[in-house]
Amino acid sequence: MDSEKTKKIVVVVSGLDEEYQYNIFKGINSFASVHNMNISYIAGFGGMVGSEKFDIGETSIYNLIDYTQFDGALLMTNTFGDNTLRNRIFSSVLAAKIPAVVFESRENPEFYDISIDNFGVMKKLVNHIIQHHGAKVINYVSGPLGNPEGKARYDAFISAMEENGLTVDEKRIFYGDFKSYDGKLAIDEFAASGLEAPDAFICANDSMALTVASSLDKLGYKVPDDIMVTGFDNTFSARNSTPSITSVKRPLFLAGEKAAQIIFNVLEGVEQPRSTILDAEPAYYESCGCKNNSTDDLKEYKKITYRKSEDTNNNIHMVNRLTAGLAEALTPADYFSVIAGVIGELECEKFTLCLREDWQENFTSDSGEYDLNTYSEFMTAPLIWDKGQRKSVSYFPSREMFPEGFEERSCVNYFLPLHFSERCLGYYIFTNSEFPTYSLLCHTLSMVLSNSLENIRKLSHLNKAMDELNRLYVIDQLCNIYNRNGFINIADDMFKECVANGSQIMISFIDMDGLKFINDNYGHNEGDFAIQRIASIVHNCCENNAICARFGGDEFVYFSPKATHGDAVTLARKLNTALDNINKLLQKPYTISASIGSVVTVAKPGDTLYNIIKLADDKMYDIKKQKKAARKSEKV
Repeated sequence: MDSEKTKKIVVVVSGLDEEYQYNIFKGINSFASVHNMNISYIAGFGGMVGSEKFDIGETSIYNLIDYTQFDGALLMTNTFGDNTLRNRIFSSVLAAKIPAVVFESRENPEFYDISIDNFGVMKKLVNHIIQHHGAKVINYVSGPLGNPEGKARYDAFISAMEENGLTVDEKRIFYGDFKSYDGKLAIDEFAASGLEAPDAFICANDSMALTVASSLDKLGYKVPDDIMVTGFDNTFSARNSTPSITSVKRPLFLAGEKAAQIIFNVLEGVEQPRSTILDAEPAYYESCGCKNNSTDDLKEYKKITYRKSEDTNNNIHMVNRLTAGLAEALTPADYFSVIAGVIGELECEKFTLCLREDWQENFTSDSGEYDLNTYSEFMTAPLIWDKGQRKSVSYFPSREMFPEGFEERSCVNYFLPLHFSERCLGYYIFTNSEFPTYSLLCHTLSMVLSNSLENIRKLSHLNKAMDELNRLYVIDQLCNIYNRNGFINIADDMFKECVANGSQIMISFIDMDGLKFINDNYGHNEGDFAIQRIASIVHNCCENNAICARFGGDEFVYFSPKATHGDAVTLARKLNTALDNINKLLQKPYTISASIGSVVTVAKPGDTLYNIIKLADDKMYDIKKQKKAARKSEKV
């Protein structure tokens, strides 16, 4: 590969807001920034809200990836609990024939892997709790067993318990998903179980251990005096909590940096070992009763903690204002403008909003017209906020992922899904922004954007439905011209204006001849056909702001707000000529004909539209009687 060319690397991961991911990202980004690598993180927040449909929507982002667009892949599939999804990712990467580094997995010999000895170091930690601290009854908060790290740590716990002659009680195992909220759920389950308090809670990672410790404190248990707590990963928050959490120290920054280096070297043609094992060792802190003074510098801790608090407060304020603004958005244009107005506060270089080209369609899950959790062949990017400048791209192939193409420079992109429940709406991209990784509100932002987008979509369809209902109220369905309601609504205002101006108006009443004969002899479909032809002719006669309507079954009314007596003659002639022409053209076994009566008068105060229509109807009836009399005399 050309060493001067920007190397495009995709990183596939679940979640962004845990310290494990954050520290690995820092290592990847650090190496990439000085080696001309364009990094694209593809991330969803599965397993966060306890909704299966919501999780389907979150995982839609992984269907977006066209691995052939990239030079290499870093697969943090150890953050996934769904084994099926992990295997699908592996298969897609293999099919793309690009090199890949996998974290904490040796399942695929085709990939390079980087890992620690999860089983060995976890077993060492559990043995410490049992042998050094005398724990006999232990609860375990597990990661997902479909995850290699989750399974290895679980197996280590079971092995240590059995080798030390302790009973593993299934009731004391909580199966989590490595998410911090799982720690609270584990304690809730324990509190409801009626079981006696254990000597220790051993957790599969620090995120769960921290919420286990805080939840136990709320129940009145002291850590470690009443119950010991351990974690895994030795994160910043775990080291500096009170009490500090006994954990497993692992080189997360180095793991990310090393993974990026391996993929870079492979692309440069430098041979690399297939497996890289990094050191890991237990770190015994206060939460198990050990004393360890290797916490972070207090000043640095205060500085970082204050910055997190300040950033969180600022982000909450931004998300609240965004939410309020989007609540007032009534159109897609309003929606995009609200986002563009606040997104710059996140200190991102670029924000790109990409939507399915059919995102506004009225889709249903069982119609077969909308594949719920995939992206359409073409996407649209209605909002691209680039260094304060706003632009858009009408259409681009979804396989290209970036509406303006990959940038040939070192940069970092975060792809996040937009969806409503399981329905995929699109995705958005942060470029060169720390917000997705340092903020606890990134997922909240995604949900706000997604829910507001769905509200806009539904509002659009509601307005369309209202327009259609209004149309159905005023339009005759057979003839596609005004019905009586529509005519009165429009003509009444026109009539009042004519009265105010003293204008001379014309109202004509038109009645079809012989409809019963056609229905009785040729069927109602032919009768409807004949009515439609007359309606079309009357409509074509509307000139100079004149309007017409189907007033009843075979009756039509015509209203001209400016007319002369000559116009009445002209209208009757045009009507009859058009009827003669249509009869010659159609050659039906019956004749389509109509009678017309017109009233031309100056609209005066006290006149009503209905009164003049009645006069026109009377004139039409006189003409119809004259036609009948003429036909009788012809027969005689």
